[in-house]
Amino acid sequence: MAKFATKIIIPIILVGIFAIVVFIAVGPQELGPEFYIVVLFFAIYVFFFGLAVGENLSSPMKKLLDRAADLSKGNLSGRVYLETKDEFSELANTFNKIAEELEANQEQESNTEKSVGIKVQARTQELEETINALEQKVKNRTIELERLIEESGRLQGDVKNKGVEAKQLRQELDDLKQRVGRYTKPKKEV
Repeated sequence: MAKFATKIIIPIILVGIFAIVVFIAVGPQELGPEFYIVVLFFAIYVFFFGLAVGENLSSPMKKLLDRAADLSKGNLSGRVYLETKDEFSELANTFNKIAEELEANQEQESNTEKSVGIKVQARTQELEETINALEQKVKNRTIELERLIEESGRLQGDVKNKGVEAKQLRQELDDLKQRVGRYTKPKKEV
């Protein structure tokens, strides 16, 4: 900001020095010590006038630049309030409107993210419930299949046992047929 103030102060001081040089050049012999005292006060006045004008013009600009830097860093709550009724005041009002719109947009975006987050969470919960129900069905089917496999194994064992028993019964039946066949003689037909 010192550059801006310097650009204003230097021309004012140079104009003052030029005026002093012109007064002195007009007639240094004819001028008395009172004139040089007046010129000294005039020079001091021009110097402080230049500083005051430079500060007066650069101060609002500095405030605007500081708030703009804050805004660029993400601080959207900063505003600039100037008591001047010039272009700086209009610029400050425009800056404040931009900051308000950015803050409103950020708030709206935040609310949208929250809303989407809630919807995603609800949908996720529904999907988790569906997944849990499906997992329970799979577990139940697995238990049922294990029970059926176990029962099938038992039935296969029973079938093998029955097959062995049937084989033994056939063997016994064949043995009985042979024994009965020995005791019974075949009849001859006449």
